[in-house]
Amino acid sequence: MTFTIKTLNAISKVGLNRLPEADYVIGNDVENPDALLLRSANLHDVEIPDSVLAVGRAGAGTNNIPISDYSAKGIPVFNTPGANANAVKELVVAAIFLAARNIIPAAAFAHRLEGTAEEMNKAVEAGKKHFVGFELPGRTLAVVGLGAIGVEVANAAVGLGMRVMGYDPAITVEHAWNLSSKVERVTNLEAILKRADIVTVHVPLVDGTRGLIGAEQLGVMRKSAVLINFARGPIVDVAAVVAALEEGRLRGYVCDFPSPELNKHDNVVTLPHLGASTNEAEENCAYMAAEEIKDYLENGNVKNSVNFPDAELARTEGTQRVAIANSNVPNMVGQISTLLADADLNISDLLNKSRGDLAYTLVDVDGEVSATVLDHIRAIDGVLAARVV
Repeated sequence: MTFTIKTLNAISKVGLNRLPEADYVIGNDVENPDALLLRSANLHDVEIPDSVLAVGRAGAGTNNIPISDYSAKGIPVFNTPGANANAVKELVVAAIFLAARNIIPAAAFAHRLEGTAEEMNKAVEAGKKHFVGFELPGRTLAVVGLGAIGVEVANAAVGLGMRVMGYDPAITVEHAWNLSSKVERVTNLEAILKRADIVTVHVPLVDGTRGLIGAEQLGVMRKSAVLINFARGPIVDVAAVVAALEEGRLRGYVCDFPSPELNKHDNVVTLPHLGASTNEAEENCAYMAAEEIKDYLENGNVKNSVNFPDAELARTEGTQRVAIANSNVPNMVGQISTLLADADLNISDLLNKSRGDLAYTLVDVDGEVSATVLDHIRAIDGVLAARVV
């Protein structure tokens, strides 16, 4: 079987090479694709073909994708958590140094110097007192969000001799295992903000994190504190940050999201969204997204979906697989099993996983699932999508 994939952005060949030419047709002009593969393309208010079975985002954030709309159609949206973690971690560490040593304003001062070498030397000696910074050992870093990136940032800061605190009510077991034992877990956001010299945020942009750091949170931070945001711009209330800076209630703000308000302020450093802008990160994200889409299309397995639960079932030889996206309601598996039994199809293996209001079911059966049986499964109240893999 040949699958078609439409690319909405330039995707690294490292990823595309994971999709064999013999089995996949890939391009930005593909019609009626089985899957979409993208990076930053905005899919809000974009009508996608009914043929689309899955969407792969070569990156971590998915705020450019209407997740709830796709969930209602039974379309899993995949992302690539951790694929760009090292790239972002390195830039955050750089941001910590930029803020601690006032490197950007100091470099701008030096670059503007004119005159002879002697005159410049005099200006340097007179001006450097305006850029006195602080050293990191013994300083306290607060990491808000302990996903793949947050954990790497926290561990790197421990290596720099910093006292590190971490806040994440929803930390996974996997990320907890990877977190240094020297990182202090704090269960209250206000408590972690009060104690920090530097605060860095690493949470996804969802309704619950929009404006997570606002006037109230900035109000409990130290006046000497620095705020860093390389996650998503709207997680931090820009107006509140500017007000805090102008009133002397915040030392500085470093972020990856320029804006007219921020760029006017001397104590702000903005970068042009460089977080994952390395060749290695782009390749890692593309590779991971391609693998996720490939496994879903060929086997129905779900891994790293932002809307459906992880569901991976080894294929049973000699069987046919039915993949079903459904609402998380009672007796769904029972109804599916009954339909298969009525069609004299024996269930060889079955997996049902749920995540909030959504669920996903994989069923391996002995025999061939007819179009009629598949239509009957699709007709079950609560089934969002079903296909034979």
